[in-house]
Amino acid sequence: MNEIKGKTRDELKRLLVEKRKALHDFRFAFAGGKVKNVKEGKAARKDIARVLTAISMQNKMDASK
Repeated sequence: MNEIKGKTRDELKRLLVEKRKALHDFRFAFAGGKVKNVKEGKAARKDIARVLTAISMQNKMDASK
């Protein structure tokens, strides 16, 4: 979480796209039966939520200034 807080809004948006792509790839691999670790999906969703929360916090900080 600390690594996410120090990033700029553009870096967070790129990270969000990357995490969503990873989740998409996981879902296709899971459907194909190629996934050994099924917890990866849950971790990817949590990472996406963390990034979205960080973006929301930055938006709120900007709005309050």
